[in-house]
Amino acid sequence: MTTVAFIGSGHIGGTVARLAVAAGYDVVLSNSRGPETLRELVDELGPKARAATAAEAGEAGDLVVVSVPLGAYRQVPVEPLAGKTVLDTNNYYPDRDGVFPELDAATTTSSELLQAHLPTSKVVKVFNNIYFVHLRALPRPSGAADRSALAVAGDDADAKAEAVTFLDRIGYDAVDAGKLADGWRYQPGTPAYGGLYAGDTENFWESPGVPSDAASVQEKLDAARR
Repeated sequence: MTTVAFIGSGHIGGTVARLAVAAGYDVVLSNSRGPETLRELVDELGPKARAATAAEAGEAGDLVVVSVPLGAYRQVPVEPLAGKTVLDTNNYYPDRDGVFPELDAATTTSSELLQAHLPTSKVVKVFNNIYFVHLRALPRPSGAADRSALAVAGDDADAKAEAVTFLDRIGYDAVDAGKLADGWRYQPGTPAYGGLYAGDTENFWESPGVPSDAASVQEKLDAARR
């Protein structure tokens, strides 16, 4: 059974960890504050979960979820993630992360920055455009009429296939959004960000979550403009 490691175990990371355990995966959690601060989450998740340092988690994971603020992406351990598929949940929020001129100029994307930092890993962008409450509420069995889809972008076909398999097991279909450079199509400020899983309400965090199938996701991706 694949072990899923988490570099960052906050709202999104913790939610993906819950879904992974429910799907039968073992998980190794980490954050910037130390394993002892994750005791409550580990206790909630049960015997298939344990806490570790970021480097230890990276070593243990067959699949790695990076869910840290963009401003801290250079702190993600490099060597333990070598050769592995890395699922990047990140977004660029200047008020939180500081200013990245290259992102403001749209000459690169946040996931491409992480890929450059992890040159021997295979980064796939996913989970960045869905509110964690909706992510936890919307998983459905394969084939369900109300199953939602999530966009994935990456430069490595095998890594994207691994991400799609993981999504399927935790309750989601996938839409291939292209290369990492295409990840801007579902970043903040685009039609595919946030409201897609909230019925396009203005304050998406007030919605309990609305299923959005692959065709709906693709429509929003196609509507993105720079």
